[in-house]
Amino acid sequence: MNGGRLRDAADGASAEAHGGTHGAAHGRAHDEVRDDVPDGATAAESFPLTWLYAPGDRPEVVRKALTSGADVVIVDLEDAVAPERKTYALHATAELLADPRPGPVPVHVRVDALDGPLAAAEVRALTGLPGLAGLRLPKVDGVADVVRVAQWAREAHPSTAGAGDSAGAATGSSSDPGAGSGAGSGAGSGDDVPSLYALLESALGIENAFAVATAHPAVRGIALGEADLRAVLGVSGEAGLAWPRSRTVVAARAAGLAPPPQSVYPDVADAEGLARSCAEGRGLGFLGRTAIHPCQLEIIERAYLPTRQETEAAEEIMKAAAAGAGALALPDGRFVDAAVVAGARRTLALARRRG
Repeated sequence: MNGGRLRDAADGASAEAHGGTHGAAHGRAHDEVRDDVPDGATAAESFPLTWLYAPGDRPEVVRKALTSGADVVIVDLEDAVAPERKTYALHATAELLADPRPGPVPVHVRVDALDGPLAAAEVRALTGLPGLAGLRLPKVDGVADVVRVAQWAREAHPSTAGAGDSAGAATGSSSDPGAGSGAGSGAGSGDDVPSLYALLESALGIENAFAVATAHPAVRGIALGEADLRAVLGVSGEAGLAWPRSRTVVAARAAGLAPPPQSVYPDVADAEGLARSCAEGRGLGFLGRTAIHPCQLEIIERAYLPTRQETEAAEEIMKAAAAGAGALALPDGRFVDAAVVAGARRTLALARRRG
């Protein structure tokens, strides 16, 4: 993502507000992904639709983002922060996350490049802070990247170092029964590794999408970083990204993870283009989208909420499901199975966001 564009968007946000191994997730991948809302959770917590980036060196913008209406706020330590501001950004973010409830929505942090000089210290400094809901890992190419981050996190808690990977890889288990959904739980696994969200931004990352998604029990999601991926692949239009997008969706679902959110739409002034792109992404199986300005949030949410017709169809499916088990016949003769019923539950959960 272009750092200058993100910093420009942050200025706009401020003005508007004033105005492992494959086995690590084997059990999760072969269980049915939760498509309902767990007890005590809201639809926004279980199925976040809007993920808003805010620059880590602008704490006043971060705090405004927390009340912007986004389902998740992503504090960015990477592209949005100039090199000379990196240390300050980390300190400001750690101070924010020292609060167990820094805002009304979960807070994730995107750390710096994993092969650079800053990421390890950032992961160690942030791990264990009570307000951290997840770490977003840029430019993940394969399993080794995820495992390395998990090791850094465990080094922040030496008493648990070495315990988590072997246990998780052997059992394929996670302490969170709703591992495939949501964005609000800070603990990704039983060894104090935060929830991890891997960004695929290279050709190698796309090729290894499923391996990354199942690399460690703490992995809670994968997503595309399309700006860098376009540059790597040398594509300018949408057609060149069709396969990487589908690959990411399929890998996430095969691994038992929630559907991934779309990558950012960089033109904050093009509302029609954003709406059109969201409709296309929804058709590919994405769920929600990351944003770089609050003005994009309503458009994204509207695009991903079910229509009245979809809600009525889901209600019909659930009514049939209540009447029996196994394959079900609807009044019009269509048959539905457990996977379709699970999808109907998710549709109704999202529909409740309309109030």
